[in-house]
Formats: sequence, structure tokens, C-alpha cells
Amino acid sequence: MSPTRLPAVHPASGVPDEWLRQALRDGTWVRVLRGAYARPADVDAPRDLHLARALAVHRRMRSAHAFSHETAALLWELPLWRVPSDVHLRHAVRQGPRTDPSVTRHHGLPSPSETTRRLGLPVTSLALTVVDCARTLRPLDALVVADAALAAGLVRADALALVDEVGRGRGSARARAVVGLADAGAQSPGESATRWVVLRAGLPAPETQVRVTTRLGTFWADLGWTDARLLLEYDGRVKYADPEVLVAEKRRHDAIVEAGWTVLRVTKEDLRDGAALVRRVLARMPVPLRPRGHLAHPHPRRASS
Repeated sequence: MSPTRLPAVHPASGVPDEWLRQALRDGTWVRVLRGAYARPADVDAPRDLHLARALAVHRRMRSAHAFSHETAALLWELPLWRVPSDVHLRHAVRQGPRTDPSVTRHHGLPSPSETTRRLGLPVTSLALTVVDCARTLRPLDALVVADAALAAGLVRADALALVDEVGRGRGSARARAVVGLADAGAQSPGESATRWVVLRAGLPAPETQVRVTTRLGTFWADLGWTDARLLLEYDGRVKYADPEVLVAEKRRHDAIVEAGWTVLRVTKEDLRDGAALVRRVLARMPVPLRPRGHLAHPHPRRASS
């Protein structure tokens, strides 16, 4: 992974009040956090705004800390199903002076072996980042992070060892299930979400990047079940913006079908009604369902670390 740059963040200290008010009025600056500002173009994406807030928090911290959870995932350049507004960090104390409501502190500073630096900021290791997310996020959100982390080089055994260290702590069973089912073959959050729908329902775990030989050559489908000759393809809106891409995809689809495969297209709308997607799969692959409860179990917004 080639690191990106953090957005430029400007402190309010030393800036005349009148100049600051004018900069905010004319849009030269926008507020990132209390006393920290950035150019709108630098923070127009949710990921960039979150990283700018992390940098602002880091600059005013006076004690040891490491960014964690979703903030660490962003610093590791992993995708998120949704970017939170709060910055997450691990800290030696539960609360400190000048506590900001937009900062969520998780008690307990990791050992040096479980911290590193990303983009110049202290951050939890890749394995601990995944485990923290898997313990505290909804299973869908956690699976998106875990899939991407495996693709980025995470060793599954390292993450499972950290889950074992937690023992029976809150969220540990869910974390073990998410890490165990994570798959490096998922190449986008949409593909991870599609896997989550079928796994949660209790369908057999699908393969990812399924090899399909056709008259036009070899293609790789997002996920599916080879024995049933059934494929699921997640379709995002962006890839069909180019008419040439649309034509190429139509030829690819037809060749795969001619080779004896059934292709079910999945969109973000299908993910909102997972039961309907599961029924579509069962109509073509009738198998008994064995729901995976830990992928659907509700949980508090944040588990204490």
C-alpha cells in the first residue's frame, strides 16, 4: 500500500480573529475541530475530513496515545462501510483535560509490539485494528475492514491470537467469527457486503474470485459456488459510467452464461433487502440454511476496550 498524505490542518493560534472570521465567511477555511481548520478542497471527502480531525487531535495530545478502531483503519488505508464522525484513539487514561465530544477514547494503551506509525501518526497494528473493529462494529462493517486487511497483508492467525487474548470479553465471539470468515478475495466493500448477506443467512461460504473459462477467455467473478455453477456479481454505479465498459461487460456476461453459469447481479438496493437476495440464491441452489448468529447479533455502538 502506498501511503497517502494527510490533509493540511491549520491551527487557529496566532491567526488574528478578524482574519479567521473572514476566512470562514468566504470559504477559505472550514472548521475541522475546535481550533483547527483546513481548506475545503482538502477535506471534501469524509475520509479526508476524518484524517484531518485525527491530525488535529494528535497535535494537541500531551500524553501517549495510538489511534485505533475506524480511525486506525483509515490510517492503514482500509475501506470502511461508513466513515464515523468521531476520532478513535487508545489512551492510558479514560479521560483527559479539554475532552472533545468528537473524540472517543478507548481505555488501555497497547503494548509497543501492537503499535506503529502510519502517515506520521501513532496507530494500532493492523491485527489489533481489525480486532478492535470486529469487537465493536456491526458485523457488516467489521467484515469490510477484515477482508481488506487480509488483502493488505494481515496474517489471520495474528488477529485470532489477539482475539484469544481478549478471552470472553465483550465482542470476542463476534470478532472470532468475523476474522475467521474474512476473505482477501473480496475486492470492494460491496463484495464484502454481498458475502455478509449470504454468510449471515447461513448459505455455504462462497468462493471469491471464481475462475470462469469462456469462449472470450478466462474471467474472474466476484464470488460464487463452483459446484452449483452459480455466481454473484456486485455492480457498482461507477463502473458503468463509460458506455464502452458497459458493452464489454455485456459481452463478458453473455460469454459466462454461454459457458453454463448462472449469474445473479447484486446492487446496493439488493443489500438493503438481504432476504430477497438469499431467496434468489436458494431458487438456483436449494440447500439447508445454517444461520451464523454472530454475524447478525446486535451490539452496543462501542464496546469498552
